[in-house]
Amino acid sequence: MSNATFIQIHPDNPQERKIQEAVEILRNGGVIIYPTDTIYGIGCDIHNTRAVERVCQIKGVKPDKVNLSFICSDLTHISDYAKIDTPTYKVMKKALPGPFTFVLDATSNVPRYAGNKKKTVGIRVPDNKIALMLVKELGNPILSTSVRDEDEVIEYSTDPELIYEKYRNLVDCVIDGGYGNNIASTVVDASNNFEVLREGAGDIEEYL
Repeated sequence: MSNATFIQIHPDNPQERKIQEAVEILRNGGVIIYPTDTIYGIGCDIHNTRAVERVCQIKGVKPDKVNLSFICSDLTHISDYAKIDTPTYKVMKKALPGPFTFVLDATSNVPRYAGNKKKTVGIRVPDNKIALMLVKELGNPILSTSVRDEDEVIEYSTDPELIYEKYRNLVDCVIDGGYGNNIASTVVDASNNFEVLREGAGDIEEYL
């Protein structure tokens, strides 16, 4: 694969044309790296199985073992992908957009990748204009995973140019939306009293 496209997008005022360029890559089965409100993410269209397999390859995990995390633009279509009751919805509506991944029971609309039997899906609505515009323009969620080592977040996860150096032969596009943070989202099990599965940038207690 040749070098990935490097697209600079202003984080506060994303240009429609540049967003469309990145979305075109997603529509064509491409894998992109893009900013969120926490650390940079590696993402693809949830409906493109081959692209999902590439994301898994980059992360070094098997598709049937991958923890699915969907980036959504809001909670409008959340019931398409996750089973959610009213109290849970109210908490999520208060906490999102924000630095949380809510783990919920998946509906049958969630694609089963390579026989993936996982019954849960992580839902993210990041407080980041670029990420939200990408999803809106694409028309469905982006499957996402963090640009980070499992053990520690290291320098390349915050500087888009270093990310590009590392991943330019692995992905199709790197979006430079400014420096990222180096703390991941807080992962919350929404089906189990909002138990925190991973401490991160958000404090769920503020919304309960």
